[in-house]
Amino acid sequence: MPLPFFFHVLVTDFMSRRAISLLVLCAAFILVLWLAADVVLAVFAGILVAVFLRGGGDWIAKRIGFGKPAGLAIFCTALALGTIAFLAFAGAAFADQVQELIDTIPEAIASARGYVDDHAWLDRGLEMLDPSGLAPSSDEATNAFSTTLGALGTFVVIGFVGLYGAIAPHTYIRGFVGLMAPSVRPRGNDILAESGVALRGWLKAQIISMAVVGVLTGIGLWILGLPLAPVLAVIAAVLTFIPNIGPLLAAVPAVLLGLTEGVSTALWVVGLYIAVQTVESYLITPRVQQEAVSLPPALTISAQLLFGVLFGALGLALATPFAAVLLRIGDKFYLKGFLDEEEASHEPDARDRSMPPLT
Repeated sequence: MPLPFFFHVLVTDFMSRRAISLLVLCAAFILVLWLAADVVLAVFAGILVAVFLRGGGDWIAKRIGFGKPAGLAIFCTALALGTIAFLAFAGAAFADQVQELIDTIPEAIASARGYVDDHAWLDRGLEMLDPSGLAPSSDEATNAFSTTLGALGTFVVIGFVGLYGAIAPHTYIRGFVGLMAPSVRPRGNDILAESGVALRGWLKAQIISMAVVGVLTGIGLWILGLPLAPVLAVIAAVLTFIPNIGPLLAAVPAVLLGLTEGVSTALWVVGLYIAVQTVESYLITPRVQQEAVSLPPALTISAQLLFGVLFGALGLALATPFAAVLLRIGDKFYLKGFLDEEEASHEPDARDRSMPPLT
């Protein structure tokens, strides 16, 4: 049986073109996710970059009265000039601090090990920390170099996807929606629009939270007199991009450095990080997340664990925005747009809708 005739029979006798188009899209997505999950995550990260660039360009365009292309060009130029200025005036000093932090960590771990050895009840807590294991072998160094090159290549791809997506988003939206049957395309446009709203709101909340956490952490570490406060503040700001888990990871090097100054300093550092995260979680994020999907903490952590196990570090970093998109479109188009549209005549009796007894 010729293949076109097979599809004709399938469409006319068994399924509609609407169902076929959705089935093909779902099957293609699952296949690509199974065979090349890193590609899907890189494209999604590129979409995040595109949303960020487009949002910044639109913000500038509204305030100076220029068109959106001009606003995007100004925003990208400002980002490039800011990066060049940072590298020219502070890049070398920052790189030296990063290297100093890397060189200091073994000493900090050794201090932690000495403290644990003096307190037997803590021995099991840090028994896996061995400073001698930090010196990489030649094979490990080669693998690290290869991994670094792969990461740089991924960042380049993400950057290009984000730039091209920000320049002409409607081109890619039309291409994607064009794969759907005509009757589904309006709903497809609506879903993509809502996804953009979710990503813009989430990015806005995260950028503001990252800035606040970085500034507060840097000021607090400077007051405590901890060395390498600027680089530790940048680490805290960057890892805030990963809610819940990121702040815990950011606190580890700061606490280890605090132990080199004394146990009391380390405890002050722990208190500082707890205070900063409390301010960020209960004061900053609720105020700036009005346009974003409010993700329950348990759902966020579950998504992070799932994506981290399945897709590694990149999956862990992108789990929260992906969950935000799924939650928004699920709430709008599945819960409210499908389940809640059930006809009243088909609804069960009130007695049937009541909660059944537990026993």
